[in-house]
Amino acid sequence: MVATPIGNLADITLRALHVLGLADTIACEDTRHTQALLRAYGIDKSSAQLLAVHQHNEAEAAQTVIDRLRQGQRVAYASDAGTPAISDPGARLVAAVRLASLPVVPLPGASSVTAALSVAGIADDGAQHGAFVFVGFLSSKATERATAVEALRGEARAVVLLEAPHRIEALASALAALGTRALTIGRELTKQFEEITTLSAEGFPAWLSQDANRLRGEFVLVLHPAPTEAHSGPDTRVLKLLLEQLPLKTAVKLAADITGEPRNALYELALGLKEV
Repeated sequence: MVATPIGNLADITLRALHVLGLADTIACEDTRHTQALLRAYGIDKSSAQLLAVHQHNEAEAAQTVIDRLRQGQRVAYASDAGTPAISDPGARLVAAVRLASLPVVPLPGASSVTAALSVAGIADDGAQHGAFVFVGFLSSKATERATAVEALRGEARAVVLLEAPHRIEALASALAALGTRALTIGRELTKQFEEITTLSAEGFPAWLSQDANRLRGEFVLVLHPAPTEAHSGPDTRVLKLLLEQLPLKTAVKLAADITGEPRNALYELALGLKEV
């Protein structure tokens, strides 16, 4: 599984070039795209050595890959850009090859997901520092998209979204419902007109409208974690008043019922107050 550049051709790895050069068959999402990529690196492969494996034929084409592997061929798979099987074909191919008890080797490299996260600058604004969830493309249906966005409102992890240029305005409008939630926008990452900015979710539609060129290119969005609310701990005032009139266990139970605080935390606090 060979990761290829998401834009800048210089982002190919030395290992990827070596493996692509050695491969007897290169399975690829688009044979024309991959052939152009190979030529850019001076790798000469005939059309017979390229095998189309895309979202519409992946299950069937996987069997051809398995047959060639069993014949002793070296087969590499590359999607059009980035790491295969991440919102690209490849996952079904890997599953089929593994089911046939044949090895699959990852060649790490370019990924729009990690590229966007690396420049998002997420530090201490989330409850789960460093954690993120990859969501990819939301539904093209307005109602389903709005529901998905609302579900992200309280997400304590960073959320990585992908979007195409012809749908970005609709997504921006949906994300605006999240108000001041921080959003890092990566447009055309690694390419000539790369643009990266962080703003509030509600400011996204206005940012898009400021320049018609911003409606072009592929988008990777990082929705920052929902900020955590400061919590000062159990309310000692209610507990103190109850302890003055009631036994410790009864006071703790009533304090928990009144304040909604965890009973264990109130019990520990009560023990400390009794010792004072």
